Amino acid sequence: MASRITVAMVAGEASGDQLAAHLMKALRSARPDIDFVGIGGPRMASAGLDAWWPAEKLSVRGYVEVLRHYRELSGIRKRLLQRLLAARPAAFIGVDAPDFNLWLERNLRDAGIPAIHYVSPSIWAWRGGRIKGIARSVSRMLCLFPFEPELYEKAGVPVSYVGHPFADEISPAPQRQAARERLALPASARVVALLPGSRQSELRYNAATWIDAARELHDRHPALRFLVPLTTRETRKLFEHALWERKATDLPISILFGHARDAMMACDAALVASGTATLEAALCRAPHVIAYRMHPVSWQIMKRMAYQPWVGLPNILEGSAVVPELLQHDATPLKLADALDALLGDEAARATQLEHFERIHTALRCDTASRAAAAILAHLPAAAP
Repeated sequence: MASRITVAMVAGEASGDQLAAHLMKALRSARPDIDFVGIGGPRMASAGLDAWWPAEKLSVRGYVEVLRHYRELSGIRKRLLQRLLAARPAAFIGVDAPDFNLWLERNLRDAGIPAIHYVSPSIWAWRGGRIKGIARSVSRMLCLFPFEPELYEKAGVPVSYVGHPFADEISPAPQRQAARERLALPASARVVALLPGSRQSELRYNAATWIDAARELHDRHPALRFLVPLTTRETRKLFEHALWERKATDLPISILFGHARDAMMACDAALVASGTATLEAALCRAPHVIAYRMHPVSWQIMKRMAYQPWVGLPNILEGSAVVPELLQHDATPLKLADALDALLGDEAARATQLEHFERIHTALRCDTASRAAAAILAHLPAAAP
């Protein structure tokens, strides 16, 4: 029987789970002898991960929220390190989640295990000093955006630009009609997609505001329909509870279990929580407004440390305010409704967003999984003859 090798992976949220699963398939296509272990979500499990802990355990965002869960997260990380040092995988791949993964990567690399980090931390947006710690932690950084490698090359960090897998997965061809058919939506329906986040902490801060904005918008346009794609049972329960609390169960809101891309492709406009979903919205050609709320202390810390004038990936990639952003105190139901209303009623503004989104798609479409797999394979032992 041919010998097999083990690759350990950790992804901590829905977007990381998606990125990792894509990469796992490309790696296994090149090396069928690889077994995957670590922490991941349902997509990674479907791709063959032996999950020692679920990714949901790591799905926490914001300083205050992390502090609340610090003891549990720290305990998981220490136990995981012990298990990995005993198992001696051929390589470790940390998928995003830098605050959790970089500590693991440094310890594993010091123990002689190659440590690859997939998705550069946003050192170009805030906390740029982290690059010194990254240089001590990683054997190679895999970057998704074309402006990132130069930062690592200057710091002497081995780096590969691989593009973004979402740009490969999502066709640049028009998908609106097919998406509406999949969701059983009439071609003439006016639809707004609401994406309040994939983490439980995001739902706790965003759901009520998103719902109140939908109420305001629906009062103005009673024919509007709303789609809310959610990734887990826990986030669905939180949103349903918020609907009940806001006395909004009468609104024409369809909660979808997954189907985020279908919702974004099918909609006339979307309200999207800041994060990877803003890039997906651009690639799905969804004209949108970006919004976000978090714990006030987390907000003040992040605000002081930010380098960029924007938080949304489409704006950062294009270097201009392509998509409206309403954050924290500006993310009120009335302001969100006004921004969406303006977008729904302004064909020129929608067309301008779509032109920028097409340019972003072209730049990021690079056969990412194959590029990333090739960079990782160079760190693995040769296949047995």
